[in-house]
Amino acid sequence: MKYCFKKLKQMITGWVSYYKLADMKSKMRDLDHGTRRRIRMCYWKRWKKVKICFRMLRKLGIKEFKAWEYVNTRKGYWRISNSPILAIIFNNQLFKKLGYLSFQNDMLCWCEKTGNKLIISVLLD
Repeated sequence: MKYCFKKLKQMITGWVSYYKLADMKSKMRDLDHGTRRRIRMCYWKRWKKVKICFRMLRKLGIKEFKAWEYVNTRKGYWRISNSPILAIIFNNQLFKKLGYLSFQNDMLCWCEKTGNKLIISVLLD
């Protein structure tokens, strides 16, 4: 997954550099949402077996009953990636800790470095 985060960081930096002058606040937010969901799906898919999923959910602080409920679901990976349980586990703080560079935050950092006050005010609204 470190390789994936490295490649994702390169892609995000490239996108932000290319679209830095456009009014892309809502698009960046949508891209962030979709990318975080995709990362959650990759982790869920990586765990594969019921035992491993259960162990990881318990390790990440989910109650036993809820863990069994989600582990034994018949829903697909993409559908589960949007579940409240995975959204609670894989929150923005964890993504930041894992090394995920957000589109919107990267755009904001770029604006602060260059001193572009107009774009900063648009992003923070």
